Amino acid sequence: MDFYNVRKLTPTSGILEAEVPASKSLLNRALILAAFGNGTVQLSCGDFADDTLAMLDCLSALGIPWSRCANGLRIDGCNGHVPNQNAMLNVRSAGTAARFLTVALAFAGGSYTMTSSEQMQKRPMEILSVLEDAGVRINYLGERGHFPFVMQSDGIFQEDLTVDTDLSTQYASGILLAAAVSRPIRLHLTGSRTHGSYISMTLRLIEQFGAQWTRDGDTIAVTPSAHAPARAEIEADLSGACYFYALSLLLRMRVRIPRVHFDTLQGDIAFLRLLEEKGVQLSDTPEGILADGRNVSSFTGFDVNMRDFSDQALTVAALAPFATSGTHITGIGHIRRQECDRIHAIVSNLQSLGIASEEEPDGVRITPGAPRAAIIQTYDDHRVAMAFSLVGLMTGDITIENPTCCKKTFPKYFEILDHLTK
Repeated sequence: MDFYNVRKLTPTSGILEAEVPASKSLLNRALILAAFGNGTVQLSCGDFADDTLAMLDCLSALGIPWSRCANGLRIDGCNGHVPNQNAMLNVRSAGTAARFLTVALAFAGGSYTMTSSEQMQKRPMEILSVLEDAGVRINYLGERGHFPFVMQSDGIFQEDLTVDTDLSTQYASGILLAAAVSRPIRLHLTGSRTHGSYISMTLRLIEQFGAQWTRDGDTIAVTPSAHAPARAEIEADLSGACYFYALSLLLRMRVRIPRVHFDTLQGDIAFLRLLEEKGVQLSDTPEGILADGRNVSSFTGFDVNMRDFSDQALTVAALAPFATSGTHITGIGHIRRQECDRIHAIVSNLQSLGIASEEEPDGVRITPGAPRAAIIQTYDDHRVAMAFSLVGLMTGDITIENPTCCKKTFPKYFEILDHLTK
């Protein structure tokens, strides 16, 4: 197994800048809209990571043409008529591909053998029961409600579907995306995350692709798009950018990430507002948001509900040891069902660092302290690896187990750290 020794980062008087890949959350949503929609779309996206490659490989297996072009991808949409309706697909570890493709194919119809990585097989796919209730036939090749399975569908023609957002807002997004390129539906949302940031992202994106939607409380009605746009711009990945923006607070320095702006579709902009609350000054420049932490002398702990930007819970947990008071993160019970049990990963690794912390069903409590040298267990989870590297950039005594797990969303992350700390 590979290991990466994180070197201490010395703050500079200049501005730290780093190129991050395209947002896989936006790009994989856009790929569904482009691939199943009507027309040819050029997606301007720059670099992208393994989750998007998994999606593209699946599109190839379905016979949907795509090609690389200058600074992005060209997709020839199938207008809801999948060329290969008897395909075998491997979504690997890409949760967006697993959920969005499964729903889109259920709407389109056909017979599909859906396989995945071993890690993905451990993650429940509750959306499958929603599809079964809508008439889709699923033969599970392993545990019920999990990959792998064979799905046979004649299309979904129900006008009303219901999804529990507490399980995953990606299920709601999958249905909204599929409806935007197929047929009208009314989606009824239940649970505590009915207005979650990722649902808002999806709604804004399907609108860009020509679909119309209305909302009445927790019910969203979607009317499909007649034709896809010729071009679409995909933002830089704000989730990945946040690890660098965190350094503005941690090391009292200036950080700017290109192609990240205040008008972003991505909900993780809320993390930058947390930094602002701790004294980091934010300004939107033509190149990207500039975070300036030079006037921060110290910062208190965080007391925050991170339900709508939970990808950054690990980032806040990595900052917490260096605060002047305790941290309490709530609203993140759903991250136990992601690439790993992320709440357990937070507490386990903090305890390895000698930092007192306590698991809660829906969150975590962290007491500040001086981290000791430790090996960080990543649980093959890219967010664990990147978040806890921040501790190493502060102390220089941290080793990351299995850093290659970052290929999922940010393949060059540790190459960038090498460059910054050389």
